Amino acid sequence: MHLSARNQLTGTVTNIKAGAVMAEITVQVEPGSVTAAITESSRDRLHLREGDEVSVIIKATDVVIATT
Repeated sequence: MHLSARNQLTGTVTNIKAGAVMAEITVQVEPGSVTAAITESSRDRLHLREGDEVSVIIKATDVVIATT
């Protein structure tokens, strides 16, 4: 698979929080973790389970962090 995204991390799925429509998938990477929100149908199609080795691909034009 060839991608234009350069930010690719490998890690292990450590938590899956399933919902009616969306799922939160947490992946342990070095040096921390990344959580992604994907549709439940995507989770089913990918057969994601805790303990799976996956690639996290980050492609974003805007990343915003704010404090109050």
